[in-house]
Amino acid sequence: MTLDPIHVDTIARIAASIAGTVDDSDHDDHAARAWGLLDPLREDGRVVVEPLDEPALRAAAIDDVALADRPFETTHGLDAGTLNPTGFKNGLLLDVAQAAMASSPTDLDLHRSRSMVATVHASDATREYGEEWRKYDESYSRRKVLQVPAVSEFADEVTHELALYLAESSHALEHADAVEELLLLDGPLYPKRLFNWESRDPALAEATKEAAPQAIVENYVRLVEQFVERGIPIAGFVKNPTSRFIVRTLDDRVPTPWTDDAALFTRLLEQRDEGIDETSDDPAAAREESDLTFTSWFRSRGSSDEPMSVDGDAMGIERRLEPECYEVTFCYLYDPRTDVTYKIEAPYAVTRDPETREALTTQLLSEVATERGPPEAIDKADELAKIGAGEKAAIRRKFEETFGSESRSTYDGLRWGEEE
Repeated sequence: MTLDPIHVDTIARIAASIAGTVDDSDHDDHAARAWGLLDPLREDGRVVVEPLDEPALRAAAIDDVALADRPFETTHGLDAGTLNPTGFKNGLLLDVAQAAMASSPTDLDLHRSRSMVATVHASDATREYGEEWRKYDESYSRRKVLQVPAVSEFADEVTHELALYLAESSHALEHADAVEELLLLDGPLYPKRLFNWESRDPALAEATKEAAPQAIVENYVRLVEQFVERGIPIAGFVKNPTSRFIVRTLDDRVPTPWTDDAALFTRLLEQRDEGIDETSDDPAAAREESDLTFTSWFRSRGSSDEPMSVDGDAMGIERRLEPECYEVTFCYLYDPRTDVTYKIEAPYAVTRDPETREALTTQLLSEVATERGPPEAIDKADELAKIGAGEKAAIRRKFEETFGSESRSTYDGLRWGEEE
């Protein structure tokens, strides 16, 4: 059933009543003050964000940067897709993740390869379900079953995140030698959601000390080390940044009316054409769309970036390089054509060199300008790793047949077509 016109009109009146109470005319001033506090930003006396060079908000003409010479002729992208946690009536909870690496230009043999991980959370703690890596598909791919820590309250989350991060990090290490110029991870540089376990709940913090989470964090540490030692840049391209660390830290120093850090940087980077009436019914009417805008680079040592900082413990994993090499550095990039803000992350060992930092920035600006979205290698990896709704239903049926036990249906799963 669709909304009748009277309901649509009522919603419009609600919006009008809310708009009458909101005045964002001073948000530009708040954003400017927030920007000034990033040089550096301290929390409890500790520097948690600082610029790598002179802080700057920069712009590049979209038409020009799209045609610019790209520093990297071949790029590789990495992504992992998941089934999503699925419970069965026999007490098992499972998730399946597959990771894929893509190349631009295309490498068909590389695209064929997968690393597939099935994670198992069992109500019967006496049973063992794990196994080592096994080859399949004429040895192009490999699979592994992992029994995850028994954390009943957070079973879905633990099962999902360990599958995702193990598949992604293992596949990256397995195919690292294929990368000769640049590797882009689809998402953050490190497993930040796993790092957040330490501060969220005692049971989750205890789980981080077990073998599986430790091995996953070690994979990411070794991945960074390998690329640094080979002199090949590695970066994370975050399509949907959700961190609130900066706005939360600034909250007692300047008004922070933004829902997250990306909203703050969007306010800083969005350009408006002063010659257009901003009272127009179309909020985008005054947006200047000729330039991609982006920030200079910053180093981050707070929140989920703290474990990989110089004074973090990398969740107990030995680091073979100087600790500062692993620190997260970032910049934000805004595309006015889609009104989307991206976050780019790279280890300090990559971005401390000004020429490498500029080359990475130029490459990603050019790719976003051309693709009107994420870089081509990221898009390819996303498509390869994705597990579609029909495939998810087929996989669940296979599990049901093998276990002799039905999966536990959810109303939302039926509603959105993920279950039959």
